Order: sequence, then structure tokens, then C-alpha cells
Amino acid sequence: MNNHGANIYELSKNLNVTKSQIKDFSSNVNPLGISKKALNNLKNNIDMISMYPDPNYINLKKAISIYNDCSFDNIILGNGATELISAFIKSFDFKNCTLIYPCYSEYEKELNKQNIHINKYVLNENNDFELDLNNFDNFIKSNDSDLVIICNPNNPTGSFLTDKNIEFLIKNNPKSLFMIDETYIEFSMQKTSGYLTDSYSNIFVIKGSSKFFSAPGIRLGYGIFSNKEGINKIYKHIYPWNINIFAQLLGEIMFLDEEYINSTKLYIQKEKDKLLKFFKSKKELKIYNSSSNFILIKILKEDLNASSLYNILIKDYIAIRNCSSFEPLDDSYFRICVLDKKSNDCLISKLDNIFD
Repeated sequence: MNNHGANIYELSKNLNVTKSQIKDFSSNVNPLGISKKALNNLKNNIDMISMYPDPNYINLKKAISIYNDCSFDNIILGNGATELISAFIKSFDFKNCTLIYPCYSEYEKELNKQNIHINKYVLNENNDFELDLNNFDNFIKSNDSDLVIICNPNNPTGSFLTDKNIEFLIKNNPKSLFMIDETYIEFSMQKTSGYLTDSYSNIFVIKGSSKFFSAPGIRLGYGIFSNKEGINKIYKHIYPWNINIFAQLLGEIMFLDEEYINSTKLYIQKEKDKLLKFFKSKKELKIYNSSSNFILIKILKEDLNASSLYNILIKDYIAIRNCSSFEPLDDSYFRICVLDKKSNDCLISKLDNIFD
């Protein structure tokens, strides 16, 4: 069952429009599209479809290790970040997991499959969903957590822990394994924690290509982990050749395309600042600071909620993300992401009429 925002295929069918006509603000994918250099590499080698991928993915791993400033030997490839989340949780005999709420729903699903007890650390709205580092550290210790999962930046709040914050936690809790999901890290203008894996064996960093690199269709994710015994355990839950030849060809180039990476960050920041300025001008909306390409918003208008707002906007083929599926958020919260300039301006215009 899809609980991850709009189903663009179903929406286009129900609305009787093409998929391109829908402005999907529930999707956190880079609106600028994939790296042109990577796409050209794929086009120039399209005949490789008749070949098996390199079973060791040497060039792909080299590109990832350079991009993350980490050891080549610490890289694990996955069929999307979700496969790695599942494989990691299955690979160890975890008993207690500390999980931050609200968060991505797949964590809880995978933990429940393995009957792992979940210690829920709920972010405080009065603190704008920012994490109290020392309090969180004490929570991990007091609950004897052998697994700690952190989405960084967090989805849907956008709150962020610096690499030094992460190092503080893993250093203070050497008996706990930390899974750091950095799916949205590239949008944050902040430093990845991937390099910490060279010094600490209790941190597993997950990243992907779906969001920032605008390539969800190729299902390419990767993990960074220096625990050799743990890597072997994870590989027992991953099929050989789990990365297809197209993902291999694209990944070898896009992780090293600095022009594409830098221009995307500048574009997202500029459009995000424009959206934030608009939302903050509306007294009936509360905005939470985000280190990603999405913004969490609370409706303070008594006669309107996220469900009714969605129903109003979808008539103009605009889809937002109702956040009531994120525990403990309710129907007053919604999330939007940064799209192309025309779509962002359209959203501002529509919301300006509603919250005037």
C-alpha cells in the first residue's frame, strides 16, 4: 500500500489528465531532472543493455567513494534506499530501537516485521520539532537501545543534526548501532556523516539517487559501513546484480557532476526562500524551519484542514502532502516540496487566495 504521497498514475487517471499536467508538491524529487552528463553516458552506452552489470560495480563504487569522501570498501549498493533499510534491520538481532517521531513510515514497518521493540522519541512541536541532543542521548541510554534510527534531515519536519552532533551520539553510545538515513542530505547544504564510517564501526549511513539526483526510476541506493562482519551479514539479504546496468551507467557519472550538484543546490535554495517568504507572510500558517527541499506547514485556520485544502487544490491539478499519516501529526499539517519556478508561483497564487 502506498502511503508516501500522491500516486501520480492513479491521479492522472482519476482527473483525466496527463501525468505532466499534475503539479505534485508531495514528491520530494529534484525538479531540474537528472544530470545531462549522466544521461549522455547512458545514451552513448545504451547497447550495454545486452550485458550483465559489473558484479563488483568497481567504477560505480569509486564514484560514490569520491563523492562521499569515504573508503571504497565501506560501500554497499542497494536497489533503492528502502532495500538497504530492510536488509540492515534484518541483519542483526536487535531488541530495542530508538526511533524519532514523526518519521518515514517504512522504518516502523520493517521493525515490526522483525518484532523489534520501538522506543518512541517524539519531537516537541513547541520546540519547532528540533531535537534536544543531550535529552536524546539520555533517552538512548535509559532505554538500552541497541539500534538508533535517525533520518537526517528528518522527513517530514526538515530538522537536522550536524555531523558533529552525530559523532557526539555514536561516540557516547558505542554499544548502539546507528542507522543514519541521509536521503535528503544533499538539499541541506550541510556535511554528510559518511566520512565518520572510516573512524567508527557503529554507524551505517544510507543515501540514494531518487531525490536529489532525480532518478527514482533506476532504484539506486547505497550504504556506507565500516563494520566488515556487519557488511557480510547485510549482503546475505541482498540479491546479486541488484543494481541494473542503467543505474550503473548513470551513477558512474552523476555523483561526480559537480556543476549539476552545485547548480541544483543554488536553485533549490532560491526557490525555497521564495516559498518560505510567502508562507511566513500568512498569519494562518505556521512554518517549521527545514534543512531540506520540503517545508512542513501547520494550518491555524479553524475552518480549514489539510484534507480540505488538498481537495481544493487538486481541482487545479495541484497535489500537496497531507501529513496526518505521520505519527503524531494530525490533519492540520501538510508538506510541500520545491518544484519548478512556474509550479511554485502557481501554488503561491492559489494559496494566496485561500489564506488572504
